[in-house]
Amino acid sequence: MTNTLYDSLFARHEGNKAPFLQLDDGKVVSYDAFLKRAAQIAHVLQNSEVSPGDRIVVQAPKLADTIALYAASVQAGAVYLPINTAYTMAELDYFISDAQPAMIICDSNDEAEIKKLAAQSGAKLLTLGGDSPSLSVEADAQPCVFETVDRAPDDLAALLYTSGTTGRSKGAMLSQRNLLSNAQALVELWAITSADRLIHALPVFHTHGLFVAMNTSLLAGAKVRLMKKFDIGMILEELPHSTLLMGVPTFYTRLLADDGFTKEVTESMRLFISGSAPLLAETHLAFETRTGHRILERYGMTETNMNTSNPYDGERRAGTVGLALPGTEVIVTNPETGEPLPRGEVGMIEVRGPNVFQGYWQMPDKTAEELRENGFFITGDLGQCSEDGYLSIVGRSKDLIITGGYNVYPKEIEDVLNDIDGILESAVFGIPDTEFGEAIIATLVAEPSAQLDIKQITETIRDKLSRFKHPRRYEIVPDLPRNTMGKVQKNVLREQYAQKELPMGVS
Repeated sequence: MTNTLYDSLFARHEGNKAPFLQLDDGKVVSYDAFLKRAAQIAHVLQNSEVSPGDRIVVQAPKLADTIALYAASVQAGAVYLPINTAYTMAELDYFISDAQPAMIICDSNDEAEIKKLAAQSGAKLLTLGGDSPSLSVEADAQPCVFETVDRAPDDLAALLYTSGTTGRSKGAMLSQRNLLSNAQALVELWAITSADRLIHALPVFHTHGLFVAMNTSLLAGAKVRLMKKFDIGMILEELPHSTLLMGVPTFYTRLLADDGFTKEVTESMRLFISGSAPLLAETHLAFETRTGHRILERYGMTETNMNTSNPYDGERRAGTVGLALPGTEVIVTNPETGEPLPRGEVGMIEVRGPNVFQGYWQMPDKTAEELRENGFFITGDLGQCSEDGYLSIVGRSKDLIITGGYNVYPKEIEDVLNDIDGILESAVFGIPDTEFGEAIIATLVAEPSAQLDIKQITETIRDKLSRFKHPRRYEIVPDLPRNTMGKVQKNVLREQYAQKELPMGVS
């Protein structure tokens, strides 16, 4: 039998005694031991009448058994559906109702609350973590060998729900080919080998931590230092023994804020990768100045995994997300007509390749709206391509501000604001305005101990941007609202300030 994803990522390691996972308590799990554990869990799934194509909802802590559950799901032919551990019961209810899973796996601490949702859906409920994790206990009694279920390249392997910042959250259907092709491209592009040791401090309910980090490590046979969460002290302790770190921008800003993060600590490191949210150019510069390493930024999304990357060998250009991955096409089009635009013009980013998802779960109309018949996916991101192919993200199309009939891209204003001394970061967005359609609001986070002078900021903006791009109001805030992966939630800001009857002008 063949199973595209299992054969390529997992089966290759049968009998491999090399270390795979190193846990927070110091325990090391070899590749062979990991596969045997995955086989035991696959038996639990099969004994629970999970059939090929059935969905498994997983809202569980980050454990070795959680990773083994992903492998078991692939081996049993199920569709793995990881859920953000921060989601509420109401949010979880929506995902369960929509996905109609055969099984739900949750933290044992949440079992009492989730039991009702499982009963309503008819799904079997098992637990991970805590004192008596039922999935782990059942797996202990199972054989360490499982006959892998036959699956084809276009069969679904995962269902990942978008963050749902606007409207109903959508389930992106990812096939075995989608996941494997992306892992293969990234391993080659980033030169990942069995000699690498990855510091893994990302959540495993997101494409970044699960598919980018874990799939590439599995494909290359690398060692993974699996951390339950990002911890500065633990990161600093592991850096001298590691070669890779995949993170979000907040990882790098927090490291830079710690005096213990020095060039000497990073001497064994080969590569720092950033994604899931934009990395400020000044963070690039500060990181390189401190360590001599230049962060590699890339661009991906739930529906496509990774689309572009700055090169491993070559110029890692700050402020860009690099070049299209081998085998992936990236174009910038006119949002109204869909026609490709010349290099340098701002438009809609569209992507085509083996990494592009199969469509949205039970949403054929939405699929047809965003996935063209020619295979290009309309990302919803606005960007521009340089003459030599480097892609820059301008923002989300939903974040575009139309004020007085003019299109304003928030990132252009944010870039100017972020260059002003004393401003740590900014977020620019629009709120309804009776006169102009939308009014531009800028929220500012000050650097530690800095006192921001709004009048001076206004004068700086006046000299650098056209009048219609000037914010009508500035708000100084302690921090910006972010999701789990560090993306600024402008929808939260829009809702917050649209409800306020703010006087226009500066504050």
